[in-house]
Amino acid sequence: MQEDGAAVRKTRQRPRLRRLAGLSSHARPHRSELSDLTLAKPLCRIAQARSVLLAALTVLAIAGSISSARSQVWPQKPVKIVVPFAPGGNTDGIARLIAQPLGDAFGQQFVVENRPAAAGAIAAEAVARSSADGHMLLMGTPSQIAIIPLTTRTAYDPVKDFAPISVIGTNPYVLVVHPRIPANTLAEFVDYARGQPDKLTYVAPVFGGLSHLSMVLFLKRAGLEMTPVSYKGGAAPLTDVIAGHVPIYFATLSEAMSQANSGAIRLLAVSSEKRVPQIPNVPTFAESGFPGFRALTWNGLMAPSAMPTDTVERIAKEVSHAANDAKFAERLAAFGVDPLGNTPEAFAAMIAADIALWGEAVKIAGIQAHKAN
Repeated sequence: MQEDGAAVRKTRQRPRLRRLAGLSSHARPHRSELSDLTLAKPLCRIAQARSVLLAALTVLAIAGSISSARSQVWPQKPVKIVVPFAPGGNTDGIARLIAQPLGDAFGQQFVVENRPAAAGAIAAEAVARSSADGHMLLMGTPSQIAIIPLTTRTAYDPVKDFAPISVIGTNPYVLVVHPRIPANTLAEFVDYARGQPDKLTYVAPVFGGLSHLSMVLFLKRAGLEMTPVSYKGGAAPLTDVIAGHVPIYFATLSEAMSQANSGAIRLLAVSSEKRVPQIPNVPTFAESGFPGFRALTWNGLMAPSAMPTDTVERIAKEVSHAANDAKFAERLAAFGVDPLGNTPEAFAAMIAADIALWGEAVKIAGIQAHKAN
């Protein structure tokens, strides 16, 4: 009787199983149909897993798009270009020149802010410690990046705390002398100076500055001995050269240009790798017997080191675009500046080379590091 009861229960369950399988209660499923039913469940699971994976990938793609979009909206407010010198000089003028095309390109105002304290160290520190969102940039020069950290105990690291963006332009130095110096060429000047050991003086506008250190490197290379005379002002050094009080000076190109045709000074050599169009008749140091000698100042935009790489590259691209514009280059030339607009990587390489170059000059000059004022 128990077996008969079990048989009845099995018989009653079959129609229900058939209905669940979508089969007629009077139809017997074929073996192939049973196989399909067996595979249905794992296939369903695979389909569900695939849907979950596709959904996850979609979310990641959307998140990436949002992140990219966020970086593209920079800047979200006006951007400060911090200049480490007082208004009216070359660096200030170049900052104001580049501010206009950057503002046009990014749809936000770029405002120049002058912070002329501690030879520019205060300005550099302010940018190094600013927010990584990149709304404060430094108009850097070799002074803040390659020299001051070697001669002053600064609160910033010139390599670790900054992201180089692009050099707007470079400005060479010109060795100028008063006409009473009996020399029309660099070779004649070297011969004359060798016969006057420790008797000649030269202008050093700022002790440990670029002009001073450029002369230090040249004197070492030429085997000459002269005495530096330091100044604090801007116009006084060239004025004293013209007056003959201090007859020798490594002037910036913009300074030399102002008196190039006056006869008040004599231009002997330019420190760039090639002659410059503003004074095409003045040879380079390399042409004058000192191959490899270079001494350039530059003006380049720098950001806090944590600024996103894509933002750095976007700014560099716009600087390059401006530097290659003929009208912009013409306006830079008025400052004695040769436009560049290089990449962040090339700018970083320039900084490394300058730190080595000016580090050598600092050692030759015997300058010891001191605390910033």
